[in-house]
Amino acid sequence: MTEQVACNLSLEGRVALVTGGSGGIGSAVVRLFLAARARVVSADLAGRPGPAGAVSIACDVSRVGDVAAAVAATSQHAGRIDCVVHCAGITRDALIAKMSDDEWSSVLATNLDSAFYLLRSAGSALRDAGGGAIVLVSSINAERGKAGQANYAASKAGLNALAKTAARELGRFGIRVNVVEPGWIDTPMTAALSPDLRNRAVGETLLGRIGRPEDLAGAVLFLCSDLSQHITGQVLRVDGGQLVV
Repeated sequence: MTEQVACNLSLEGRVALVTGGSGGIGSAVVRLFLAARARVVSADLAGRPGPAGAVSIACDVSRVGDVAAAVAATSQHAGRIDCVVHCAGITRDALIAKMSDDEWSSVLATNLDSAFYLLRSAGSALRDAGGGAIVLVSSINAERGKAGQANYAASKAGLNALAKTAARELGRFGIRVNVVEPGWIDTPMTAALSPDLRNRAVGETLLGRIGRPEDLAGAVLFLCSDLSQHITGQVLRVDGGQLVV
Protein backbone atom coordinates (compact mmCIF):
# COMPACT_ATOMS: atom_id res chain seq x y z
CA MET A 1 0.00 0.00 0.00
CA THR A 2 2.80 2.42 0.91
CA GLU A 3 4.54 1.79 -2.41
CA GLN A 4 1.28 2.35 -4.29
CA VAL A 5 0.65 5.68 -2.53
CA ALA A 6 4.18 6.81 -3.33
CA CYS A 7 3.67 5.80 -6.94
CA ASN A 8 0.41 7.75 -7.15
CA LEU A 9 2.16 10.88 -5.84
CA SER A 10 5.04 10.55 -8.28
CA LEU A 11 5.13 12.86 -11.29
CA GLU A 12 7.88 10.91 -13.00
CA GLY A 13 7.76 11.34 -16.76
CA ARG A 14 5.46 14.34 -16.55
CA VAL A 15 6.14 17.92 -17.56
CA ALA A 16 4.95 20.84 -15.44
CA LEU A 17 4.80 24.55 -16.24
CA VAL A 18 4.82 26.75 -13.13
CA THR A 19 4.25 30.48 -13.44
CA GLY A 20 5.79 32.68 -10.78
CA GLY A 21 8.32 29.92 -10.20
CA SER A 22 10.84 32.18 -8.48
CA GLY A 23 8.35 33.46 -5.88
CA GLY A 24 7.76 32.17 -2.38
CA ILE A 25 4.93 29.81 -3.28
CA GLY A 26 6.02 29.13 -6.84
CA SER A 27 9.54 28.10 -5.88
CA ALA A 28 8.18 25.72 -3.24
CA VAL A 29 5.95 24.13 -5.89
CA VAL A 30 8.87 23.82 -8.31
CA ARG A 31 11.11 22.18 -5.70
CA LEU A 32 8.43 19.70 -4.63
CA PHE A 33 7.60 18.80 -8.23
CA LEU A 34 11.29 18.22 -8.93
CA ALA A 35 11.42 15.96 -5.87
CA ALA A 36 8.41 14.12 -7.32
CA ARG A 37 10.56 13.55 -10.44
CA ALA A 38 8.71 15.89 -12.79
CA ARG A 39 10.45 17.94 -15.43
CA VAL A 40 9.64 21.53 -14.52
CA VAL A 41 9.64 24.76 -16.50
CA SER A 42 9.56 27.89 -14.32
CA ALA A 43 8.10 30.97 -16.02
CA ASP A 44 8.75 34.32 -14.38
CA LEU A 45 9.89 37.83 -15.14
CA ALA A 46 13.28 38.24 -16.80
CA GLY A 47 16.10 38.00 -14.29
CA ARG A 48 14.10 35.85 -11.88
CA PRO A 49 15.17 32.23 -12.44
CA GLY A 50 13.43 29.38 -10.70
CA PRO A 51 15.09 26.86 -8.37
CA ALA A 52 18.02 24.78 -9.57
CA GLY A 53 16.91 21.83 -11.62
CA ALA A 54 14.09 23.66 -13.38
CA VAL A 55 14.27 25.17 -16.83
CA SER A 56 13.69 28.92 -16.42
CA ILE A 57 12.07 31.07 -19.10
CA ALA A 58 11.24 34.77 -19.08
CA CYS A 59 7.51 35.52 -19.05
CA ASP A 60 5.39 38.51 -18.09
CA VAL A 61 2.09 36.75 -17.46
CA SER A 62 0.12 39.97 -17.96
CA ARG A 63 1.10 39.85 -21.65
CA VAL A 64 -0.86 37.43 -23.78
CA GLY A 65 2.05 36.88 -26.17
CA ASP A 66 4.43 36.00 -23.34
CA VAL A 67 2.02 33.40 -21.95
CA ALA A 68 1.46 31.77 -25.32
CA ALA A 69 5.22 31.74 -25.91
CA ALA A 70 5.85 30.13 -22.50
CA VAL A 71 3.38 27.34 -23.21
CA ALA A 72 4.87 26.80 -26.67
CA ALA A 73 8.43 26.82 -25.30
CA THR A 74 7.52 24.24 -22.67
CA SER A 75 5.93 21.96 -25.26
CA GLN A 76 8.91 22.32 -27.59
CA HIS A 77 11.45 21.74 -24.83
CA ALA A 78 9.87 18.64 -23.33
CA GLY A 79 7.54 17.46 -26.07
CA ARG A 80 4.39 17.82 -23.99
CA ILE A 81 2.75 19.46 -20.95
CA ASP A 82 0.96 17.48 -18.26
CA CYS A 83 0.55 19.95 -15.38
CA VAL A 84 0.14 23.71 -15.20
CA VAL A 85 0.35 25.64 -11.92
CA HIS A 86 -0.42 29.36 -11.93
CA CYS A 87 1.35 30.94 -8.95
CA ALA A 88 2.18 34.35 -10.42
CA GLY A 89 0.45 37.28 -8.74
CA ILE A 90 0.95 40.76 -7.32
CA THR A 91 -0.65 43.14 -4.83
CA ARG A 92 -1.09 46.92 -5.08
CA ASP A 93 -3.03 47.66 -1.91
CA ALA A 94 -5.12 50.80 -1.38
CA LEU A 95 -8.58 51.70 -0.17
CA ILE A 96 -11.14 51.91 -2.98
CA ALA A 97 -11.46 55.68 -2.62
CA LYS A 98 -7.70 56.08 -3.06
CA MET A 99 -6.96 53.28 -5.54
CA SER A 100 -5.60 54.48 -8.87
CA ASP A 101 -6.67 53.12 -12.23
CA ASP A 102 -3.21 51.59 -12.65
CA GLU A 103 -3.32 49.90 -9.25
CA TRP A 104 -6.63 48.33 -10.21
CA SER A 105 -5.77 47.33 -13.77
CA SER A 106 -2.24 46.04 -13.10
CA VAL A 107 -3.45 43.61 -10.43
CA LEU A 108 -6.33 42.37 -12.56
CA ALA A 109 -4.00 41.93 -15.53
CA THR A 110 -1.34 40.00 -13.60
CA ASN A 111 -3.64 37.90 -11.43
CA LEU A 112 -6.73 37.27 -13.57
CA ASP A 113 -6.15 38.12 -17.22
CA SER A 114 -3.04 35.97 -17.07
CA ALA A 115 -5.05 32.95 -15.92
CA PHE A 116 -7.39 33.33 -18.88
CA TYR A 117 -4.43 33.52 -21.27
CA LEU A 118 -2.86 30.48 -19.61
CA LEU A 119 -6.03 28.38 -19.67
CA ARG A 120 -6.59 29.19 -23.33
CA SER A 121 -3.04 28.30 -24.41
CA ALA A 122 -2.36 25.43 -22.03
CA GLY A 123 -5.81 23.90 -22.51
CA SER A 124 -4.95 23.21 -26.12
CA ALA A 125 -1.55 21.75 -25.20
CA LEU A 126 -3.07 19.50 -22.54
CA ARG A 127 -5.70 18.26 -24.99
CA ASP A 128 -2.88 17.26 -27.33
CA ALA A 129 -1.23 15.41 -24.43
CA GLY A 130 -4.43 13.48 -23.72
CA GLY A 131 -5.34 15.27 -20.50
CA GLY A 132 -3.69 16.69 -17.42
CA ALA A 133 -4.12 18.96 -14.44
CA ILE A 134 -4.28 22.72 -13.96
CA VAL A 135 -4.09 24.36 -10.54
CA LEU A 136 -4.66 28.08 -9.97
CA VAL A 137 -3.47 29.77 -6.78
CA SER A 138 -6.17 32.03 -5.36
CA SER A 139 -6.67 33.43 -1.82
CA ILE A 140 -9.18 33.21 1.00
CA ASN A 141 -9.72 36.94 0.39
CA ALA A 142 -11.56 35.89 -2.76
CA GLU A 143 -14.34 34.71 -0.46
CA ARG A 144 -14.26 37.15 2.43
CA GLY A 145 -12.92 40.34 0.82
CA LYS A 146 -10.28 42.47 2.53
CA ALA A 147 -10.16 46.18 3.24
CA GLY A 148 -7.49 47.75 1.07
CA GLN A 149 -7.47 44.84 -1.37
CA ALA A 150 -10.42 45.46 -3.67
CA ASN A 151 -8.28 44.77 -6.72
CA TYR A 152 -6.61 41.66 -5.28
CA ALA A 153 -9.80 40.16 -3.82
CA ALA A 154 -11.70 40.79 -7.06
CA SER A 155 -8.95 39.20 -9.13
CA LYS A 156 -8.90 36.10 -6.96
CA ALA A 157 -12.69 35.78 -6.86
CA GLY A 158 -12.63 35.95 -10.65
CA LEU A 159 -9.96 33.26 -10.65
CA ASN A 160 -12.23 30.91 -8.70
CA ALA A 161 -15.11 31.39 -11.13
CA LEU A 162 -12.81 31.09 -14.13
CA ALA A 163 -11.45 27.78 -12.83
CA LYS A 164 -14.92 26.32 -12.34
CA THR A 165 -15.92 27.37 -15.85
CA ALA A 166 -12.74 25.91 -17.31
CA ALA A 167 -13.35 22.66 -15.42
CA ARG A 168 -16.75 22.38 -17.10
CA GLU A 169 -15.32 23.09 -20.55
CA LEU A 170 -12.19 20.95 -20.32
CA GLY A 171 -13.37 17.93 -18.34
CA ARG A 172 -14.40 16.00 -21.43
CA PHE A 173 -10.79 16.17 -22.61
CA GLY A 174 -9.50 14.60 -19.40
CA ILE A 175 -8.26 17.93 -18.07
CA ARG A 176 -8.88 18.69 -14.41
CA VAL A 177 -8.94 22.31 -13.18
CA ASN A 178 -8.79 23.12 -9.48
CA VAL A 179 -7.93 26.00 -7.16
CA VAL A 180 -5.92 26.20 -3.97
CA GLU A 181 -6.87 29.05 -1.67
CA PRO A 182 -4.13 29.99 0.80
CA GLY A 183 -4.57 32.06 3.89
CA TRP A 184 -1.54 33.95 5.20
CA ILE A 185 1.59 32.22 3.92
CA ASP A 186 5.09 33.34 4.92
CA THR A 187 6.51 34.67 1.65
CA PRO A 188 8.44 37.78 0.57
CA MET A 189 5.09 39.32 -0.38
CA THR A 190 3.61 38.97 3.11
CA ALA A 191 6.91 39.83 4.81
CA ALA A 192 6.35 43.45 3.76
CA LEU A 193 3.10 43.63 5.76
CA SER A 194 2.90 44.88 9.33
CA PRO A 195 3.52 42.62 12.37
CA ASP A 196 0.06 43.61 13.61
CA LEU A 197 -1.58 42.13 10.52
CA ARG A 198 0.51 38.99 10.83
CA ASN A 199 -0.43 38.55 14.48
CA ARG A 200 -4.08 39.04 13.60
CA ALA A 201 -3.80 36.29 10.99
CA VAL A 202 -2.23 33.96 13.54
CA GLY A 203 -5.14 34.67 15.88
CA GLU A 204 -7.62 33.72 13.14
CA THR A 205 -5.85 30.46 12.33
CA LEU A 206 -7.25 27.43 14.12
CA LEU A 207 -3.95 25.55 13.95
CA GLY A 208 -2.18 28.44 15.66
CA ARG A 209 0.52 29.11 13.10
CA ILE A 210 1.10 30.87 9.81
CA GLY A 211 1.27 28.72 6.72
CA ARG A 212 4.50 27.83 4.95
CA PRO A 213 4.95 27.73 1.18
CA GLU A 214 5.53 24.00 1.51
CA ASP A 215 2.02 23.59 2.96
CA LEU A 216 0.54 24.96 -0.23
CA ALA A 217 2.95 23.07 -2.47
CA GLY A 218 1.80 19.78 -0.93
CA ALA A 219 -1.82 20.53 -1.81
CA VAL A 220 -0.81 21.45 -5.36
CA LEU A 221 1.12 18.20 -5.74
CA PHE A 222 -1.91 16.23 -4.57
CA LEU A 223 -4.16 17.98 -7.11
CA CYS A 224 -1.71 17.23 -9.92
CA SER A 225 -1.12 13.62 -8.88
CA ASP A 226 -3.01 10.43 -9.59
CA LEU A 227 -4.47 10.55 -6.08
CA SER A 228 -6.89 13.26 -7.29
CA GLN A 229 -7.96 11.70 -10.59
CA HIS A 230 -11.66 12.31 -9.88
CA ILE A 231 -11.38 15.84 -8.49
CA THR A 232 -12.08 18.89 -10.64
CA GLY A 233 -13.77 22.26 -10.32
CA GLN A 234 -12.92 22.46 -6.63
CA VAL A 235 -11.57 25.21 -4.38
CA LEU A 236 -9.33 23.79 -1.64
CA ARG A 237 -8.53 26.12 1.26
CA VAL A 238 -5.02 25.72 2.63
CA ASP A 239 -5.27 28.20 5.48
CA GLY A 240 -4.96 26.29 8.74
CA GLY A 241 -8.61 27.10 9.41
CA GLN A 242 -8.17 30.86 9.06
CA LEU A 243 -11.46 31.05 7.16
CA VAL A 244 -14.13 28.68 8.40
CA VAL A 245 -17.63 29.28 7.06
